[in-house]
Order: sequence, then C-alpha cells, then structure tokens
Amino acid sequence: MNRLFKLQILGPFALFTATLCAELAARALQYDPSSELLWFINLGVFGIFQRSSSALSYLVPIDGFQFFGVALPIFALACIGLATRSRLPFTVATHASVVYAGLLVFSWQVGVPTLTHASLGTMAVPSGVGLYVMATILGTCLLSFAVTHLLYFLAVGKEVRALVSWLRRVSSRRSNRIAA
Repeated sequence: MNRLFKLQILGPFALFTATLCAELAARALQYDPSSELLWFINLGVFGIFQRSSSALSYLVPIDGFQFFGVALPIFALACIGLATRSRLPFTVATHASVVYAGLLVFSWQVGVPTLTHASLGTMAVPSGVGLYVMATILGTCLLSFAVTHLLYFLAVGKEVRALVSWLRRVSSRRSNRIAA
C-alpha cells in the first residue's frame, strides 16, 4: 500500500517537470533568439505548452502563469500530501493534474484547421518529440488518477468490511441476550 501511495506523486511530478522545462526553454529563447536548438526545444518539444499558454493568457494575462499558477501549486499540494501522508491533498493534486493534462491536449486542437470527410472528425496530434512529451504527461497523470481512485476503493472496502463485522457482533450479542 505504501508504494501505491507514493506512486500518486508521479503525475503531478511529471507535469511540474515538463512545465518547468518548457518555461526554462521559453526564458532561454528570450536571451538567445537566434539559437536553432532553443527554437527546436521550444516549438518541437514543448509546443503543447505554447498553445496552452496562449489559451490561458485569455483568462489570466500573467507571464509564467502556466508554471507558477498551475503546475507549481499542483506539485506543492502533492508534496504536502506525501509529507503528511494525507489522501485529500493527493486527491486534489491528481485530479487537478488530469484536468491540466486534458487542457494541454485540448489546447493542441485550438486554432488548427480541420477538414472533415463524411462523419469522421480530424484531431490534430503533435508529432515527434512533442507527441512523446504529451503522451508521457497524460499517461503519468492518468496513472496517478487511477491509483488515487484505487486507494479510495480499497479504503471504502475496508470500512465496509469493518462495518459488516461490527453489525454481526452486535446482532450476535442481541441474539444471545434473547436466547438467555
């Protein structure tokens, strides 16, 4: 059970790390805009963060909000849950990380011209390294989300078994009193 509990931090950690790297790549590009390597890293590897940043900028026009306002608080909440061994911070962190990973996937679709044939819809998916980054983030966040739910189901099952055991003891005491 201890390993499963610690596995919940995987999704928020992956999200935090990828967002931090994307933010650092964007900041490095500001200092050296002629670097081809930094352009590739910024657009090819972390392109999903470029689109989500522009989508979030309509709601909150703060530079770095994607890291400081979303990824960092999610990771801090997961760290608090790990340090205090509390389920609630982990639950909130894993749910928020899945929502943010979903926003990353959804924001990739915004602004992409689509061509529809018959009833088939198209979906834009990043290619190359960007696809691996997006799949890693989404996969780890979904894994943490599933582990959180598994631990809750196990805890509820334990409580139900304890309640059934208590009810059996109470009913056997009553039947013994009636028989006596």
